[in-house]
Amino acid sequence: MSEGACIIRGMTETWTKNTYACDPDECDTLIEITTSDKFGFPSGSVNNVTCPCGRTPNLLSVEPATITPINERKQMETTDTTDTTVSPSVDYNPDLLVTYKILNGYTDPEYATDKVRNIEWDLHNARNNSKTISSLRSKIDTVKDIISEAYADSDDQDTLRAIAEALDIPLTKEINWTATIEVSGTITIDLIEDCDFETEVYDNLYVDSSNGNIEINDTEVCNVREAY
Repeated sequence: MSEGACIIRGMTETWTKNTYACDPDECDTLIEITTSDKFGFPSGSVNNVTCPCGRTPNLLSVEPATITPINERKQMETTDTTDTTVSPSVDYNPDLLVTYKILNGYTDPEYATDKVRNIEWDLHNARNNSKTISSLRSKIDTVKDIISEAYADSDDQDTLRAIAEALDIPLTKEINWTATIEVSGTITIDLIEDCDFETEVYDNLYVDSSNGNIEINDTEVCNVREAY
């Protein structure tokens, strides 16, 4: 997970921190943006936030923040020469209550309130679960390929079938095919108007399937001729 932070500093006590998260299955980026009313930013969420991956992240929380002015921080760093750590620019309170949205796909979101520490653990567990699921899906796909290649010639198809059922793997195989169809029919043309019946057949004849397992990817009409 990568973290990005955009902090605008100034001599003001009114700050707002907005926390965003990108798609955990594709990007898993956490973005924190802290802004001040002094520079013309709204007190609510910041609009038009774009993740480095190009997606629009989801807003997790909006909460007040405290920024130590630059001159005060420099004075603290100059005075305290024994402490090698840098003081955080934003006060961190793990027990702070935050109201956030629970996204439910295309349905209306729900709102919940919880402590920062609990939300952090939920995000951490969600990221770990996402990585685990992705790894398991990759392994299941590998097992599917092995079973598909070995099933037809296997002496123990019952065992392979049991493994496939346990992992919810369909015992199917996709085959690329081509077929030649001889089609005959009739067409009515106007003798007065200039009409090329071959062009009419080329432009209007197509192939379809009534079987849902057969997918027609491409159709090409060849060798149209008049039958005698």
